[in-house]
Amino acid sequence: MIRREAPILIVGGGIGGLAAALALAHEGRHVKILEQASAIEEIGAGLQLGPNALAAFDALGVGERVRSHMTYPDRLVMLDAVDGKPIADVPVGTAFRRRFGNPYALGHRADMHMALLESVQAVGRVDLVTSMRIVEVEQTTRGVTAIDADGGHHDGIALIGCDGVKSAVRQRLIGDAPRVSGDVVYRAMIEAGDFPVELQGNAPVVWAGPNCHLVHYPLRDQKQYNLVVTFHSERQEAWGVTEGSQEEILSHFVGIDRRPHQLLSLLNSGKRWATADREPLDRWSSGHVTLLGDAAHPMLQYLGQGACMTLEDAVTLGAAIRIHPDDLPQAFGLYERSRIARTARAVLSAREFGRLIHAKGMERIVRNELWKGRTPERFYDALEWLYGWRADACLAA
Repeated sequence: MIRREAPILIVGGGIGGLAAALALAHEGRHVKILEQASAIEEIGAGLQLGPNALAAFDALGVGERVRSHMTYPDRLVMLDAVDGKPIADVPVGTAFRRRFGNPYALGHRADMHMALLESVQAVGRVDLVTSMRIVEVEQTTRGVTAIDADGGHHDGIALIGCDGVKSAVRQRLIGDAPRVSGDVVYRAMIEAGDFPVELQGNAPVVWAGPNCHLVHYPLRDQKQYNLVVTFHSERQEAWGVTEGSQEEILSHFVGIDRRPHQLLSLLNSGKRWATADREPLDRWSSGHVTLLGDAAHPMLQYLGQGACMTLEDAVTLGAAIRIHPDDLPQAFGLYERSRIARTARAVLSAREFGRLIHAKGMERIVRNELWKGRTPERFYDALEWLYGWRADACLAA
């Protein structure tokens, strides 16, 4: 039996850490977030959120707050970056919302993070501690001790690693290596007045090219556009952020249509992200310690599901603790069993979708024929496994 009055430690104050803290606070638990940054804030640019993410936000009690910051597109579009011809066009209006119970949404990561932070601060059961980099985790007979870089000890009845794709908690728990994809990403936020008028519209657009692609979509009432440019590198990449150049970008987008090509000059940041994921795990809990979000199942960006799966994790974790409030290892086991297969499918599907949009040669021709004549309902059927998630059915039987 575990003392409920002691805190549950959460390592990481990003979207996953705040969502987990909110879910646990709703279950009456005392939570202590240990964040290595000097302030709990989110940086980054746009996010695409499927209906499953909004269902999770609703379950966490912040749905309306988040919705006030969202842009709701009319459709999802994929075009061939070489000849500009359409590949797929999926309406996400009334019929889509009726099918999945929620819309497809576009938002800024910082807005969602702030909505969660404000809710966490209002709930009154969460302590936020900044400038606290956790380097070691030890389990004891009384729970867990997190040790920070200055040698300080933080005791709790359990610990949840929400410390992202380079999780220190996962390193202590699992010790596995990342899988570097070879894909490199450049990002930019563009004011609407600087974005080409012919490419403006209320839809996320993917320009799929050989070994490269571009994505752009509106944010904040179409006052800004998020631009993401990705290509497969010709050199051996190391996971992380380095300085890039316009010359490198242009060298990977030779022979593409004029319309997407003009976007390359808008990239106003020289930062390049070499991306990676990890092989899916069949277990990510040990005793009083578990993982959540990118720490548990880091995935490539191609399905737009990283944040979505993280939010689902938080809701599921809260539901599992509701079932086993006095046995957190048992609760973590139920949470884990409820999430392992689904998140692994998302990780593997993101890899495959990335390969699909970077197709070249005959594979490109086949890809461009895949969805011709497909009705919206058939698209929705294919997306049911992903977007049909419900908070009231999140636990394994």
